[in-house]
Amino acid sequence: MVKKLLHTRYRVNDLEKTIHFYTQVLGLKEIRRHKSPRGSELVFLQTPNSDELIEICSYPASGLVTFCSDLTHLAFEVESIEEFAKHAAALGYPLSDGPTPSSSGVFAFIDAPEGYEIELIEYRK
Repeated sequence: MVKKLLHTRYRVNDLEKTIHFYTQVLGLKEIRRHKSPRGSELVFLQTPNSDELIEICSYPASGLVTFCSDLTHLAFEVESIEEFAKHAAALGYPLSDGPTPSSSGVFAFIDAPEGYEIELIEYRK
């Protein structure tokens, strides 16, 4: 039996552009970076108020990452979709969908540099 979720990995082609998005647009914190024994460049990111990490991996030796839309996404809670949208757009990342009202609040989506979709949720107070 598993004990707990440790991290989720996303492999990317442009490591630095992706890390910039996750740290500057989303506000995650880079907590460690190293090269794996097989040669992958790994960067671990921490989300506020979460124990699980996000691992961003660059491994050019395995070929280019090809993206299949709507296969997977990460979801983050935000205080205000409107404020987040202004912040992200100012950095060149406008919302790709939404905001959309729901029974629990409002949600929207933004695309990370490699095409991975990020869901943003503002829960109703």
